[in-house]
Amino acid sequence: MSLELRNVGRVFNGIPAVTDVSFSAKPGEIIGLLGTSGCGKSTLLRAISGLDNEYDGEISINGKTSKMIHRETGFIFQEPRLFPWLTVLGNVTFGLTGEKQEKEQLGKQYLEKVGLSGNEKLYPKQLSGGMAQRVAIARALVTSPEILLLDEPFSALDAFTKMQLQDLLLSIWKAYQTTIVLVTHDIDEATYLCDRIIILRGQPGEITKEIKLEEKRPRARGSKQLAEIKTEILKSLDLNKAVDLTTV
Repeated sequence: MSLELRNVGRVFNGIPAVTDVSFSAKPGEIIGLLGTSGCGKSTLLRAISGLDNEYDGEISINGKTSKMIHRETGFIFQEPRLFPWLTVLGNVTFGLTGEKQEKEQLGKQYLEKVGLSGNEKLYPKQLSGGMAQRVAIARALVTSPEILLLDEPFSALDAFTKMQLQDLLLSIWKAYQTTIVLVTHDIDEATYLCDRIIILRGQPGEITKEIKLEEKRPRARGSKQLAEIKTEILKSLDLNKAVDLTTV
């Protein structure tokens, strides 16, 4: 499913958060939104999903422009946001319509896809951080979204769990060819996962650069090519400059 943003901007209490953002995503493409805190990455994601409709400009999905919540999109937040009173299976099937047996069967299928078969009856308090985020991924996928939006979904996890879930995301993408838009602060994550990286800077945030990654998957973490792209991104963000402590 295609996605296009045209001159999108958002103002909060008279203060611009992001301005004049335009980009598109082809069906099955993984797009990364990368930048420092406060440049409007999450604001753009909420606008794409329809959770925020107070933006300027236009956002179209498959050529259709709407500011309503898009049923074609799934959203995975930084925190799992599971309902503590529901089981793992109950969280995954929450919001589905139809017969209970059909919903539960579908929920179990997606729990299997994220490696959680046999954990259907557990409650959120019994889960590790990685397991809880796997439940959140299954819940987002169970509605078969054509566009998957991820807002720093692995940032609160340890390095090893983060890498496992990055690979899980790629396996899901390979199986379904879902269009993905990923917000991240993690340059290594962006270069490992994305087809294109859109770099935002400033307050209000603006697009300053777009980088296309040519390296085929599976990619080797820390490969020479990814390291070169990381250096290019650091230069774009001015993060590789030494800090002058006399001005602090």
